Amino acid sequence: MGRVTAVIFDWAGTTVDHGSLAPVRALQELFARCGVKVTEEEARRDMGIHKKDHIRALLRLKGEPAPDEIVVEKLFADFIPLQMDCLVAYSAVIPGVAGAVEDLRTRGIKIGGTTGYTRAMLDLLLASAAAQGYRPDCALCPEDAGAGRPWPWMCYLNAIRLRTYPMHTMVKTGDTISDIEEGLNAGMWTIGIARTGNMIGLTAEEFAALPGADQAARLGGPAPQADGGNRIRSGPVRTERDRTPVRAGHDTAQDGGAIELNGAGDPDPTGSAELQRELGEDGDLMVESRVPLLPALTTGPEC
Repeated sequence: MGRVTAVIFDWAGTTVDHGSLAPVRALQELFARCGVKVTEEEARRDMGIHKKDHIRALLRLKGEPAPDEIVVEKLFADFIPLQMDCLVAYSAVIPGVAGAVEDLRTRGIKIGGTTGYTRAMLDLLLASAAAQGYRPDCALCPEDAGAGRPWPWMCYLNAIRLRTYPMHTMVKTGDTISDIEEGLNAGMWTIGIARTGNMIGLTAEEFAALPGADQAARLGGPAPQADGGNRIRSGPVRTERDRTPVRAGHDTAQDGGAIELNGAGDPDPTGSAELQRELGEDGDLMVESRVPLLPALTTGPEC
């Protein structure tokens, strides 16, 4: 792999908005105004993809196998002001992010970002995050690259604008399955965030209020250690490309443990495990244990 050249972070649930609450609240309100109840679990199921695609997915989930595009466009237009209105309330940079990013920069590592938000939403987050000390070198949304996750185009465009290569020297970090798919499809090392993200979906205060055993259970790890030690799990990561592919959004392969950043299981010579430890502490960062097989990129994204 060589040294890490760049880390590409997600936004909600990874660098801002502990628990990834803003998109959930906006989607629930959008459908509630149409008389349709969307549970938090339903809203989170396809989190991370382009918000128009997310609306399509929710319509399918609610019994519309082939959503009318006129309806999709209307809902998306109604969604934008709802999301913009609540973004500021959920734009706090997650503690530790700004410091970790600055430490990465001292090592010559560039910082990028991808999101399922629109450009206007991302610009709002960029301004808010900058005031709190987090300033990525490049931050992109689906409209910048032509499509969102799980397609790898935003990661490729980050590489172009950051002037970093090859892709396997870059790390994608996010809190949703679509983040993991995006990174793997781009040929990048991929880290899944657990505690602050979509898969747990709690504010920092809500998570801290849980008993230690409940926190550990939600993180999928052992009970808390008395010394508060590192609880990042390890296990082999699937990186070979000659496997039977599955489509993005379909079933994922269930590995017996979590992922280790050095795919061969050898002692990590690249510093990637060290990077993994530094991006979170006290259980904040865990590697996603459900590793998607690389989807077959034989069809274009939905538009």
